[in-house]
Amino acid sequence: MYRTLLKSKIHRIKITGADLHYEGSLTLDEEIMEAANLIPFEKIEVYNVNNGQRFSTYVIPGVRYSGECILNGAAARLGHYGDIIIIASYAAVNEKDLESFKVNLVYIDENTNTIKEKKEVLALNSKVLAKTNE
Repeated sequence: MYRTLLKSKIHRIKITGADLHYEGSLTLDEEIMEAANLIPFEKIEVYNVNNGQRFSTYVIPGVRYSGECILNGAAARLGHYGDIIIIASYAAVNEKDLESFKVNLVYIDENTNTIKEKKEVLALNSKVLAKTNE
C-alpha cells in the first residue's frame, strides 16, 4: 500500500510578483527550489496565509538567489505582492519505505525572502508525531 505524505514544505515565503498573462505556474528562486527538493514542473499546493486561498499549480525555476516567488496565469488572482504563502509538495510512499522517508522543510526569512533554515526530518520521527494533548 502507498500513503501520501508531505515531501517538501517552504514555510512563509512572500509573493514578489504576479503575471496574469503568463501561461501558468509559480516561478520560484532556483536555490529555494533545490533546498526544498522540488524539480521544474512538479505539482505543488499553495496556501495563502493572508487570504486563506488554497490552490494547486506547478513550479518553475526563477533567478537563483533572487528570492522571487511569482504567481503566474490564473493563480495571479489568488494572491498579492507581499502576501505570505506556504508551498507544499506531496509524494506517494510505499509503506515499506516509510521508516526512511525524509521530509524537506525550508523556512524563509520574511524580511529578505531567503533561506533562514533547512531541515530534513524522518516522516515517522516520534517527535514530529508526538501528541500535545497534555
